[in-house]
Amino acid sequence: MISFSQVYKRYPGGHEALKNLSFTIEAGEMAFITGPTGAGKSTLLKLVAAIEKPSSGSVVVSGQNIGKLRRSAVPYLRRNFGLVFQDHKLLYDRNVLENVILPLDIAGLPRAEGMKRARAALDKVKLLGLEKASPISLSGGEQQRLCVARAIVNRPTIVLADEPTGNLDAEYAGEIMEMFKSFNQVGVTLLIATHDESLITRYSSRVLHLKQGELS
Repeated sequence: MISFSQVYKRYPGGHEALKNLSFTIEAGEMAFITGPTGAGKSTLLKLVAAIEKPSSGSVVVSGQNIGKLRRSAVPYLRRNFGLVFQDHKLLYDRNVLENVILPLDIAGLPRAEGMKRARAALDKVKLLGLEKASPISLSGGEQQRLCVARAIVNRPTIVLADEPTGNLDAEYAGEIMEMFKSFNQVGVTLLIATHDESLITRYSSRVLHLKQGELS
């Protein structure tokens, strides 16, 4: 499903964000990436999502070599992904429902089917009653649940989450993780970057520890 082989990621100026990474995440696994700030967690997720390309080595996702992928093919690969970012990336000029349905509109799904799926995703994260609300009116926990709804609305096979509970209290963090656990139980592959050791202990036996861009 996800395979890194001797992967390096260098940025202009010579900074090496990742060094000689080799690992495999099997289909249906839930794995955590942990490490201090600046360890390379976000960069690793960006490589999986084809937001970045490796400087050397190979990143293979669902049989596709990210380093050799044509730009025109990237949107088709990403249809397999659900992405949950640290900064939400919500559209505040659109209501809750419109934020969730956007990926389906982009994919060309008929509007009626898109509405049905978007409402089902909002129901799953307990936001269905807020579908006409502006995202800016939501609490931090509700905004994060909205991000999760948008990530799962296209029924992805892989969900990538970057510090999904970083700004949440323990109750909201637990709700988010229980959602991820339920997705994993129906076969979704999850790769979650976090520094929260308590979540790792509770939810996963597979952990990738990064330190200064290397697996430790």
